[in-house]
Amino acid sequence: MMKREEMMLGKILKKYRLERSALVPILQDIQAEYSYLPEPVLRQISREMKIPLTEVVGVATFYKSLSLIPRGRHHLQVCLGTACHVRGAPRVLEEVERHLCVCAGQTTKDGEFSLGTVNCVGACALGPIVIVDGKYHGKMSALKTSALVKKTMRGG
Repeated sequence: MMKREEMMLGKILKKYRLERSALVPILQDIQAEYSYLPEPVLRQISREMKIPLTEVVGVATFYKSLSLIPRGRHHLQVCLGTACHVRGAPRVLEEVERHLCVCAGQTTKDGEFSLGTVNCVGACALGPIVIVDGKYHGKMSALKTSALVKKTMRGG
């Protein structure tokens, strides 16, 4: 692990006083710092907190908001819950994948965009839903999705 990572991790662990119950907030803080959970950092958490690495990785992979692979600067999610699905979410997802040239769960080669799916965002009446950097866009169609992705790619 590099010096910067060690300092950052030390600061986060000190903040939570190495309390086992703080594992999720610790992982969230690291995720916020790096946009993913680097393996060397997870190993260090395991050592410092005296928690088996398998348990640390188990928690990291349980929560969808945490990622073991680098995420892009922009994060797009498509809801595939039942209401969104029957209203065309699979086609919306295909459109996003086509524009970004990645499949769900991947990040573009330039590191700008990550694409994910969620099972339900609780806004069923607005489905299909596309979430871009935390902002919800409802009643999406392939055409609307295409315009939204193009706008996001331009930085708009």
